[in-house]
Amino acid sequence: MRKTLMALMFAAALPTVAMAMPPEGGPMAGPGGPGFDGPGMHHRKGPFDKLNLTPEQRQQVGKLMGDQWRGRSEITHKYLAKLSPADQKAMQDELAAKHAKTQADIRAMLTPEQQKTFDQIQKDQAQRRADRAEFEAWKAQKAQKTQ
Repeated sequence: MRKTLMALMFAAALPTVAMAMPPEGGPMAGPGGPGFDGPGMHHRKGPFDKLNLTPEQRQQVGKLMGDQWRGRSEITHKYLAKLSPADQKAMQDELAAKHAKTQADIRAMLTPEQQKTFDQIQKDQAQRRADRAEFEAWKAQKAQKTQ
């Protein structure tokens, strides 16, 4: 459930991060940087680009948006904890099904070569998740021993 919830929150936070990006030509611009518009690359402008924010303002907006995301996460966790285990499981299953469908739809639109890369990315992510779960279990076990 935690993994699904974190993935959902991460997806919800992406627009926030995009809005807090520095302007083109800013300190992070350059080949491969966020402001780079190379072949096949498209720089999307967020709603705050129209405000011509200074770097300091942009940093403050980014902090405020991050605080908002963390607050939203806390509220979500608070209300999810109030759900019955059956409702939590149903939500988790629905989110997992939606995620699987999206992954399948993405894979279907890729070329065979891209599909190989996509499959490898999926495999690597699954391994990282498994490693993280193993680490968290070890950490919890170690914490219990020290108490």
